Amino acid sequence: MKFIAVTGGVMSGLGKGITAASIGRLLVDLGYRVVPIKIDPYINIDAGTMNPFQHGEVYVLKDGTEVDLDLGHYERFIGIELTGEHNITTGKIYRRVIEKERKGEYLGQTVQIIPHVTDEIKSWIRNVAKAKNAEICLIEVGGTVGDIESMPFLEALRQMRIEEKDGNFILVHVTLVPLDAGGEQKTKPTQHSVKELRELGLYPDIIVGRCKEKLKESTKKKIALFCDVEKEAVISNEDCDIYEVPLKFREEKLDEVILRKLKLEKRERRTEWEDFVRRMRELKEEVDIAIVGKYVDVKDAYLSIREALKHAGVHVGCRVNCIWIDSERLENESVNLDYDGILIPGGFGKRGAEGKIRAIGYARENNIPFLGICFGFQLAVVEFSRSVCKIKNANSSELSESSECVIDLLPEQKQVKELGATMRLGEIEVTIKPGTLAHRLYGRESVFERHRHRYEVNPEYIPKLEGRGLVFSGWSDGKRRMEILELPEHRFFFAVQFHPEFKSRPLSPSPPFIGFVTAALNFRREKLKK
Repeated sequence: MKFIAVTGGVMSGLGKGITAASIGRLLVDLGYRVVPIKIDPYINIDAGTMNPFQHGEVYVLKDGTEVDLDLGHYERFIGIELTGEHNITTGKIYRRVIEKERKGEYLGQTVQIIPHVTDEIKSWIRNVAKAKNAEICLIEVGGTVGDIESMPFLEALRQMRIEEKDGNFILVHVTLVPLDAGGEQKTKPTQHSVKELRELGLYPDIIVGRCKEKLKESTKKKIALFCDVEKEAVISNEDCDIYEVPLKFREEKLDEVILRKLKLEKRERRTEWEDFVRRMRELKEEVDIAIVGKYVDVKDAYLSIREALKHAGVHVGCRVNCIWIDSERLENESVNLDYDGILIPGGFGKRGAEGKIRAIGYARENNIPFLGICFGFQLAVVEFSRSVCKIKNANSSELSESSECVIDLLPEQKQVKELGATMRLGEIEVTIKPGTLAHRLYGRESVFERHRHRYEVNPEYIPKLEGRGLVFSGWSDGKRRMEILELPEHRFFFAVQFHPEFKSRPLSPSPPFIGFVTAALNFRREKLKK
């Protein structure tokens, strides 16, 4: 078993996740079986309760585990499906250690960070890698070297480096190489970061320098000299589209450096990723998509949606420009969303909901391609109920105590006192009605998609909704839960209760996003002809 640990220095948000995912892509292209593990030093058990303003989107894995968005990068780049065991948090580790202590498994020992917590960390990493039959285990440590939260994890990696045989463990350190006012690349932050790392007993084998521009040879030489690494192991990671990073790394010969240090053979390389990036660079047409949400000031809150639109755009043959619209603003202003498509993403809570409903109405009335996701699906039902079915007080019980809640908890959910226990999380089978738009998009009558929601379409109102032209073309749980809706007479009006963006990949885009972007491109072409 080979291990690659990825740490970060100087500041957070440098792109450790993209770096780790890109390394994984390089190795997958060479035919190696790679398993990624993300370490998040926060005490939370998972990311499910975290505010998107602080942490970006909550990504949902197939088993329903709510995790950091970096695991989405791993799935998209490496092309595998992960579960909760691929995400380690301080909360998870301490819970395991405390449970063992309560059961008496430590036989009366004083339970300490070393060896009990670090042993639990090492055991978790090795067990996951072994269970997945990986050839290479990729470990990303969240946060920045020097953070008090990450100390036990870095100590565990230090121990692993000693325990693993020579050539089985390498450390990649990601740092910032800023430009001063005169445009000179400054290496001092990297030097201090590596010094701090070495004080913990860890020595980088490879340094990845994040910079606005490509690292100069003189900069690489200086970093190599002061940080005690080979010049060939100082890798430039300048600003570019995230999907170009693996190719930039290949130009820097990072894959060759890794193979040499891990004593691995060079295998025949696949080129499908290069083909995707080439097509992305050659796009000539474009579409403007309005994304109406309440977290638009933090673009990472909708990261998977943004990437799914990009995947679909490359597949269809156009660049997708995301226009971010604050849904709260639409509650008090006149709605003018004359774009090529309107997308309403998921979310929770009352704030901005009426603005989203107005945006949905605008898309429906003006025959603009529309895609609703999760909360967007529910609000599409509310808007249609009010405007078309004339249910004056139609609403969701999440937002109002109205007597006409077309979106509501199912009876068994109302019996549950613990709010978190009413959530539907993870991959669930969805049955698709033949002859519908959903069936044409997916090309099958059954699909598995990932969910993260609590409320459902109220079964009492389904006959009235369908009687006025709304088609529920997908369902689950013995047709008790509606999953997909569409308006057949509309150019493209499509909404789903699940999150298709979580399963979209650069090499296999999500069908609803392909359909939506295709409709938006056709709509734009129509307008240009007039």
